Amino acid sequence: MNYLTTTLVLLGLIALAFTLGRRRAPVRDATWVKTASHASPGYYGAYVALWCGLPCLILFLAWIALAPTVIDSLIVGTLPEQITAGKSSSELSLVKSQIHSLAAGQAFGEPDPALSEAAARYTEFEQVSRMALFVVILSLAILTTLFARSHIRQHFRARVYVERITTGILIACSTVAIVTTIGIVVSLLFESSRFFAAVPVHEFLFGLNWEPQIPIREGQVAATGAFGAIPVFVGTFVVSTVAMTISVPLGLMAAIYMSEYASRDFRKAAKPVLEILAGIPTIVYGFFAVLTIAPWMTEMGAKLGIGVAPNSAIAAGFVMGIMITPFISSLSDDALTAVPNSLRDGAAALGATQAETIRQVLLPAALPGIMGGVLLAVSRAIGETMIVVMAAGIAANLTLNPLEPVTTVTVQIVTLLIGDSSFDNPKTLAAFALGLVLFIMTLGINIVALQITRKYREKYE
Repeated sequence: MNYLTTTLVLLGLIALAFTLGRRRAPVRDATWVKTASHASPGYYGAYVALWCGLPCLILFLAWIALAPTVIDSLIVGTLPEQITAGKSSSELSLVKSQIHSLAAGQAFGEPDPALSEAAARYTEFEQVSRMALFVVILSLAILTTLFARSHIRQHFRARVYVERITTGILIACSTVAIVTTIGIVVSLLFESSRFFAAVPVHEFLFGLNWEPQIPIREGQVAATGAFGAIPVFVGTFVVSTVAMTISVPLGLMAAIYMSEYASRDFRKAAKPVLEILAGIPTIVYGFFAVLTIAPWMTEMGAKLGIGVAPNSAIAAGFVMGIMITPFISSLSDDALTAVPNSLRDGAAALGATQAETIRQVLLPAALPGIMGGVLLAVSRAIGETMIVVMAAGIAANLTLNPLEPVTTVTVQIVTLLIGDSSFDNPKTLAAFALGLVLFIMTLGINIVALQITRKYREKYE
């Protein structure tokens, strides 16, 4: 028995509950309009289906979240004392990981017999847990279905109850989103405060040397560490500037052509093809950058007598600009298409050419949508990682020259959290400080976009 089987059975029970509730709906006879609740049979089916699905779904998610912890506690309690005695929580976590690996059939070398027995018990407990979950879900679904179906009478207001339950679900989803956002902010602030307790804020924000390699284990040889983040911020600025220099003209021109010049058939064919670029994984763009664009730029630079590094900001920014072009073109195209045709007709009646209409009427009218697309692309460029890692490198060079290798905030976050990730030293905590700065940057961009939209928004009849 696995979770997929339980999920499929639960979906089948919900569909069955919907059918039973729909069949239980009051018959629409001559007296139905006066006596019933004016709800269609679908509302009665939805009422029973919601009663069947929601409690089971809540139980299912809670079980999946808590069962591994309970099973791990039971397994650790059965281990011999010589394995668990005097071990810290991190060491016990390592023991649990070994047991999980053995239970999954991933054995390296000759495992400890006690751990092998624990892995067998773990597999047994997991199977019992899944079978118990299936039985409990099945029983709960049957009981809630019968309970909900028994409430349906001639004067039962199914539509009111369904709308109340739906409103509650929407409120719960909104609450989850808000709580998640608050949790992200709180975690960033808490871990960043620990970092700034060890490294002064002014050194981090205004320092010119970024070398966060410090000893994080006893006996490890490393540098003393320098946490001046200016080279990281400058590198992010350089790569994003190159990307936006490529993507804004391409995206805006493509949007203008497709909305104002292209035929309907060409637009239907070209726009999906252009938007495919947004669906290509960034690792593919990274390979394209490091295998094609970077060598080509190095070769062209050599022919022109310009030194271009094998890993450079211009190569990463160029490929990133190609990647984010669909964001700008799609949103700008939608903004231009949404401008009423009456403005085009009015401009033509005044004798304006098509180019003058686009420049003096359509672009100002669509400015909020265009700026929204541009700022969304900026946020995308700032948060990109794989292309920069593969094409620009990880060297924190303080330079504005796009022909040199640079690094960005996201690349350094990934680099800091590779390998040992015990969050008790400035090296790993620096990732949270960088994440906090990145969060503030993207928040500022969103605020600017909102202000531009409010300032230049126009309402058309």
